[in-house]
Amino acid sequence: MNIVIIGAGIMGTTFATLAKELAPHLDITILERLDSAGAGNSWAFNNAGTGHEANCELNYTPVDGEVISVEKALKIHAQFNVAKQFWAYLVEKGAIKEPETFINQTRHCTLVSESAIEELKLRFEEMSAHHFFEHMRYSDDFDEIKSWIPFTMDGRPRHEKMAATIIETGTDVNFGALTEQMAAHAVQSLGVRIEYGTHVKRAHRSPTGRWIISADSREGPVQYKADVLFVGAGGGAFPLLKRSHLPFRSRYTGFPVGGRFLKAPISEEQARLYRAKTYGKAKVGAPPMSVPHLDLRAVDGKYYLLFGPFASFKPLLEKGRGFFDYLGSIRLHDIPGLLNVAIRHSHLVRYLISETFKGEKSMFEELENFAPGLSKRFDWKPIEAGQRVQIIKDRDLQMGTEILVSKDKTYGTLLGASPGASVSPEVMLRCLERLLPSIFSREEARIKKSQIFPEDNLDTLIGNPDRYREIRDAVNKQLGIIRQ
Repeated sequence: MNIVIIGAGIMGTTFATLAKELAPHLDITILERLDSAGAGNSWAFNNAGTGHEANCELNYTPVDGEVISVEKALKIHAQFNVAKQFWAYLVEKGAIKEPETFINQTRHCTLVSESAIEELKLRFEEMSAHHFFEHMRYSDDFDEIKSWIPFTMDGRPRHEKMAATIIETGTDVNFGALTEQMAAHAVQSLGVRIEYGTHVKRAHRSPTGRWIISADSREGPVQYKADVLFVGAGGGAFPLLKRSHLPFRSRYTGFPVGGRFLKAPISEEQARLYRAKTYGKAKVGAPPMSVPHLDLRAVDGKYYLLFGPFASFKPLLEKGRGFFDYLGSIRLHDIPGLLNVAIRHSHLVRYLISETFKGEKSMFEELENFAPGLSKRFDWKPIEAGQRVQIIKDRDLQMGTEILVSKDKTYGTLLGASPGASVSPEVMLRCLERLLPSIFSREEARIKKSQIFPEDNLDTLIGNPDRYREIRDAVNKQLGIIRQ
């Protein structure tokens, strides 16, 4: 079977690697617009690098009055633990030489001011009662919080009322480095082909039922044929879906959201002192990707602080692509959905537009509010983050991700953004199960799957504490994550 994958980011590369591990006979080619794997949204500074386990993100545990919902947090935590099983497998077999090249243990903390203390306390009580978060700690003691996250507390007056939670076994993940190493393994050991500098313009069905992929390469126009096509191209998936003539294409429209960060290099000693990702509470009307956070980043043996994100509204499908690419992806049937979002979510649109024109002065003011005194302590520079394209489905804005598979199981794609890269192995496993179910009818593939994923059933991880702890401790040991 011939499979073409569009996009050599974390999703497309994970799909290819996992597919070839389970079914070595597959013929897989990846087409990538850029010059290397993981150079788009997966690249280190195009995202915050948080291993999203729902440890510290308040938007994963919405509160309605005095009732807090933890279902989304439990699912994301379980998905990330499936992801860690895949990465631990790659480390164990030597596909990735050293886990610290892409994953590093980092405290995950949530810090709130007086107005949100009761919400955080409620969140802590609900979450710490579950085995996923049994090691979460809560404090409203100034000195204890300062010992956890000194950079956010050093400049605060002692009388300011704050509260925080901490989980010591959170992670910082360099998804760009992870993608690069997976791609090298896929090419060198699994026989996957990657064609870089290849910008796919259109994919359509031939009369014989195969997909014809038209692209521009460095040498000029080129075509590929595929029995099965998977599009893991981030925002670039939307125009390809529109041109596919698949019946469900009219249900989906892309809503682009950009972002910026403040970045500062720090020393190894300073990194050891802070060693945290500290999440706050988003402004009213802000999208989930705009939750303010101060992150330690470990990238290529160096350390940085990242603060943000500062959202923006840019009509771009991907960083490095132009406005006309986005405009060309819009069809007449998309206009009612875009107008509906503009009306129903007018507060969000206004917020994004105001953030787009926010200058450096305002960015530093927000940093000062989050961590007083920190803006003058390090050499901060604004950087552009990756471009996310959220889903408008049936004229309603969605903030998650969605797998789409054609009825004949020859076309698959992933739309949306959050939590994205962190759960890519679990999401791509589900995509494979839907798009290529025949793989899993083979005994060899089932045995291999159990080797890669000792436990991929989310309900079992959520409902069976002993099984979860067994899996968690084994993969954490392989990845160098220890409980303190």
